[in-house]
Amino acid sequence: MKRLLLKLCILLLAPLSVGTLAFADTVETMSEEKVKELALEAILENPEIIELAIQRLQQMQRERDQAAVVATLRAQRANLEQDSNAPVIGNPEGDITLVEFFDYNCPYCKRAKPLIEELLKTDPNIRVVFREWPVLGEGSVFAARAALAARNQDKYEEIHWALMSFRGRAEEESVLEIAKEVGLDIEKLRADMQAEEVNNHILLSMQLAEGLNITGTPSFVIGDTVLPGLPTQAQLAAAVSEAREAKE
Repeated sequence: MKRLLLKLCILLLAPLSVGTLAFADTVETMSEEKVKELALEAILENPEIIELAIQRLQQMQRERDQAAVVATLRAQRANLEQDSNAPVIGNPEGDITLVEFFDYNCPYCKRAKPLIEELLKTDPNIRVVFREWPVLGEGSVFAARAALAARNQDKYEEIHWALMSFRGRAEEESVLEIAKEVGLDIEKLRADMQAEEVNNHILLSMQLAEGLNITGTPSFVIGDTVLPGLPTQAQLAAAVSEAREAKE
């Protein structure tokens, strides 16, 4: 750690040159006492170096994290965009796919609803893939299972928007009431909620979120861009345009 700190001190305090880099490399061959002495001297003479070094280390970590996310995006592209076990709305043949990770008990996910609707209205070449990612308790899990099970009655989109419009908390009682309102057969719904494809969808959502370092809902994936949190309409549109340009 001391050697790394001293090398950072040298690189931050001196103009970048072959000589500077060569000197920094010699740190590896110095004795432990010499490293301590030089590191302490650099810090005492330039105390701001600590903050600069921390900032640089944080930037390096962000760059590593972003590189890992991009690698995961490319490796998992098929699972993200073409999973046959994921609900799709919009244009099924659209040139750009927006993937949303969400939870029915997330207030920001509900605020994202009109953003998605507006995007679908203004861009006929968008396909939206929904990743049910219930992370906010048992009610969220029940709601996600019910929505996924509703596919067997061709009612996924109806119950999805109804749950997103619901102002209360999604729990078993409220979810079943909404299911009745959209015309679902409750007995069949309960049976279908235990299906293996429901389990598999939620499990894959968990795995994809972890691989992409997604830590909250809503989160959106468009091309090589991950948008965590509630975006603006302009941010969504910009990410779509960037993804289109990358395909050209």
